[in-house]
Amino acid sequence: MDSLMITVILIVSIALIFDIINGFHDAANSIATIVSTRVLSPRLAVFWAAFFNFIAMFVFAPKVANTISKIVIIDSVDSAFIYVVLAGLLGAIVWDLITWYFGLPTSSSHALIGGLMGSGIAYKGVEIIRWEKIIQTVSFIPLAPLLGFILAFLLMIAIYWIFQKWVPKKVDWLFRKGQLVSAALYSLGHGGNDAQKTMGVIVALLIAAGMFDPERQLSILNWDTLWIILSCHLAMAIGTALGGWRIVKTVGMKLTKLKPVHGFCAETAGSVTIFLATKLGIPISTTHTIAGSIVGVGSVTSITSIKWKIVFRIIEAWILTIPASALISAICFWIIKLFNSDF
Repeated sequence: MDSLMITVILIVSIALIFDIINGFHDAANSIATIVSTRVLSPRLAVFWAAFFNFIAMFVFAPKVANTISKIVIIDSVDSAFIYVVLAGLLGAIVWDLITWYFGLPTSSSHALIGGLMGSGIAYKGVEIIRWEKIIQTVSFIPLAPLLGFILAFLLMIAIYWIFQKWVPKKVDWLFRKGQLVSAALYSLGHGGNDAQKTMGVIVALLIAAGMFDPERQLSILNWDTLWIILSCHLAMAIGTALGGWRIVKTVGMKLTKLKPVHGFCAETAGSVTIFLATKLGIPISTTHTIAGSIVGVGSVTSITSIKWKIVFRIIEAWILTIPASALISAICFWIIKLFNSDF
């Protein structure tokens, strides 16, 4: 086995570790509402979410993976591009761990995009970036939570109107059952969008190593690419099953007080937003989406019930994610370059 193949295997392993951390970091997206409403215990909730994270591979076409793999213009003749991918991954992992430690529900997706941007620019400057892909993604930073907010707000009002004559106990019973479905849909969307980001990184790596045709498409029907899809969804499911309790508390328990009906509306609105973005091939932040949806349902009950200080703290972390992960990745790339004879 030559040194290039060993390096590729190593970086693929790191990409899957990122996917596990992504699932771990973003477990809150899928389970925060269902845990905070006490419909499921934390242990059952993470396994419920992990299962639907995994089976998303059979539901969504890998359009998001295609977007991620094309953020950096890769020259397959230049094997040094594999270190651009490596540094991008390292930057995203470091930022995810920092924000997990402080309990901030930032976007693993944007950390990965920022990481690839930072390492790519560190190698060959801004001309290496496909800016149309970045603009498309960045435009959804405000759009995803806003859409989640609007859908959740409208759905909450509709449910209040439809069930206005029901006794609270019966409404609570109904939406405890309904939340199992809405949480499953949200986890399905989360797995469908987020697992594909790591697939895109692996594809970019294989293109850089000259092992993958840039025009080739991922498919579960193709044995040569099935391993990429299967391993990424499995890694994300494992990460989700491990859970990220610090962030669950921030998203599900500190933003606003939730009941099962609120959780149902937030998860349903969030899943619709993510399904739409995944269909369009846009890598969005599932963290942004569920946070916006939770604020939407909370605003119907009482605008003062929202912990706005925490909302603004989360927004600050969102704004920092792409530049911070880009800077960390650039530093990682310069360190790799310093000790690598391939440059």
